[in-house]
Amino acid sequence: MEDNNRQTQANNPLHGVKLIDMLEYLHAVYGWKELGDRIQIRCFQSNPTIKSSLKFLRKTQWARDEVEQLYLDTYK
Repeated sequence: MEDNNRQTQANNPLHGVKLIDMLEYLHAVYGWKELGDRIQIRCFQSNPTIKSSLKFLRKTQWARDEVEQLYLDTYK
C-alpha cells in the first residue's frame, strides 16, 4: 500500500509544493490585479494579501483547484 502511495505522489506535479509557495510565485509573476482577473475571487480583488488569500484558499477547494491549475500552467 505504501509503495502505491509513493508512485501516486511521484506522478503528482504538485507533490511537495506548498500553497504559500504557489501563491507567492503567482503573485510575483502576475500581481494581484491580473490574478484577480484570471481567478475571480474577492481575496485577489479587494485588499489582497498573502495571509487573507491563504486563509480563503485553505477553506475553499474550488478556488484552490484554480490556483493550482494556474500554477501548473504558468510554472511549466
